[in-house]
Amino acid sequence: MEELETLVQTRVAAIQARIAAAALRAGRDPSEVALMAAVKTRSAEEIAATVRAGVLFIGENRVQEGLAHLQAMDLSLRSEAQIHFIGRLQANKARKALSAFDSIDGVDDADLARRLSRAAEEEGFTRDVMIEVNLGEEAQKGGVPSASVAELARFIHGLPGLRLTGLMGIPPLENKPEASRPFFRELAGLFAQIRDSHPKPQAFAYLSCGMSHDFEVAVEEGATLVRVGTALYGERRTA
Repeated sequence: MEELETLVQTRVAAIQARIAAAALRAGRDPSEVALMAAVKTRSAEEIAATVRAGVLFIGENRVQEGLAHLQAMDLSLRSEAQIHFIGRLQANKARKALSAFDSIDGVDDADLARRLSRAAEEEGFTRDVMIEVNLGEEAQKGGVPSASVAELARFIHGLPGLRLTGLMGIPPLENKPEASRPFFRELAGLFAQIRDSHPKPQAFAYLSCGMSHDFEVAVEEGATLVRVGTALYGERRTA
């Protein structure tokens, strides 16, 4: 366990240093950028070590796996961490995800937003959500087309029980990190547009983009939350 703790702490420090360097290159304050651990297929012990290393944003891709992680998490660590659902959310799991996670980051259509709103109202709380943008308009990926983001944002603003806190996007996968730059720049432009029309701009804080291979480019283009898995834990386990 001590070896795991040391390994995670070392990797977190290295990633944070890269984030800081990218922010400084862009003339940004490194404190504006948070690290999220993408924990698909990772163990409860790895996640606990990650939170103890100071990474307070945890990204879950699967509802059932996330629920198992939460059940195994020490209550004191759970109180420190923000657990975000970052995968594609099936409509029949919307209520369960809403109750379990602190934020639903992959809202990509009005029907899902309506379901989440209804469940939040019935449960008596308000939940953070982000809009997922399909940056490359790839048929196999979730996300709303860029041209429809503003319309969906207006729709969510009118729903009770939901608080729109940001945009999330994944560009088409390329080997070269620089290939992601125009997509991150497009997402940053959308982010600024939605923030300007947000009823509470200060609550619209998360531009969530950039993963292990391209997070430094994302930071240079304005990301405030980067989702890192492989660079933190090594190659994903088969699941």
